[in-house]
Amino acid sequence: MNVINLAEKFASFEDYANPRIVAELNGQHVKVGKLKGPFIWHHHENEDELFLVVQGRLRMEFRDRAVTVGPGEMIVVPRMMEHRPVAEEETHIVLFEPASTVNTGNVHNELTRPSLQRI
Repeated sequence: MNVINLAEKFASFEDYANPRIVAELNGQHVKVGKLKGPFIWHHHENEDELFLVVQGRLRMEFRDRAVTVGPGEMIVVPRMMEHRPVAEEETHIVLFEPASTVNTGNVHNELTRPSLQRI
């Protein structure tokens, strides 16, 4: 039961699209990550994802529309919904998702992180 300082966690790494686990609860992981540029189109078979923007702006693209999420705002992407996160500038996000969630969902490539670092 320790306080988690998000600013310190974000300051501890510089790479993009490589989330880290900062907490666990009820089978969920709380992750922090940095994004810059477009990620890949993907979906998650069994998991919803919650993206909370801490800094920057995130454009969540869906096949039929795009939604912009700013600091202090969040979006939930339902399971099976194909999506692509895009950040024009460095964007810091907090993710809440089941521990089983792989960052690239149904796509497996060089961006896939099957196991995540805990910080």
